[in-house]
Amino acid sequence: MLIDAHHHLWEYNPRDYAWMTDAMAALRHTFVVPELDAVTRGSGVDGTVVVQARQTLYETDWLLDLARQNSILLGVVGWVPLSAPDVRAHLDRFGFDPKLKSVRHVLQDEPDDFYMLGEDFNRGISLLQRYRLAYDILVFERHLPQTVEFVDCHPHQVFILDHIAKPRIGKNKLSPWKENIQELAMRENVFCKISGMVTEADWTAWTEGQLRPYVDIVLSEFGPKRLMFGSDWPVLTLASGYGQWVDTFRRFIADLSAEEQEDICWRTAKRAYRL
Repeated sequence: MLIDAHHHLWEYNPRDYAWMTDAMAALRHTFVVPELDAVTRGSGVDGTVVVQARQTLYETDWLLDLARQNSILLGVVGWVPLSAPDVRAHLDRFGFDPKLKSVRHVLQDEPDDFYMLGEDFNRGISLLQRYRLAYDILVFERHLPQTVEFVDCHPHQVFILDHIAKPRIGKNKLSPWKENIQELAMRENVFCKISGMVTEADWTAWTEGQLRPYVDIVLSEFGPKRLMFGSDWPVLTLASGYGQWVDTFRRFIADLSAEEQEDICWRTAKRAYRL
């Protein structure tokens, strides 16, 4: 069994997806459930978690509607305005939907690297537990020190770190990412996705050997029971085919026990996201 705990869906238009640069022209197409079915069918994927790509309530509604209609979509990571004065009203609207499992804000794109420590944002985060919602952390490695401080403000909140915090794989830099990941992983309420790695390397020249040290570090620090697989499809397609990434991931965990492999392949995602 394999759960893809991180992918996106969108109906492309240039206004809403301005973040897709000319170098990302391959993403300027519509990717919805039929396209997802086509790439997952041959890779042994039994279910997925779809993650927001726009910071709009409309998209959260749309993803939840898709999840109700398509059994492959086990859960949704949506967006709500966590810093807004009326955030409770939005959480009342979405938070009890059985398909909504987590929320995410695109912290990596905030001009203020310390946005996550803001009073309004943290007030919103403090409400998530009553709706049994996790929070997905999307940051670059430079944000990790303040991420530790942020997580420590909410010791009982489930956090899920996306894309192993985007280390500088393309430059083969392990530090200070390694040391900061070791510190963050000491927090038992933080889970981590093995995802988004190939797009942090050279899109056309990455190798498994280049990625392996980063995988080995998160394996050592988080352990299989707090790690899960994610594809980051269709962003993944900038650097890899879907099946190619699944095969690469399986080779990374091939030396683990059968139980440990099952944890990373599906048990951790089911537990962290309440699937």
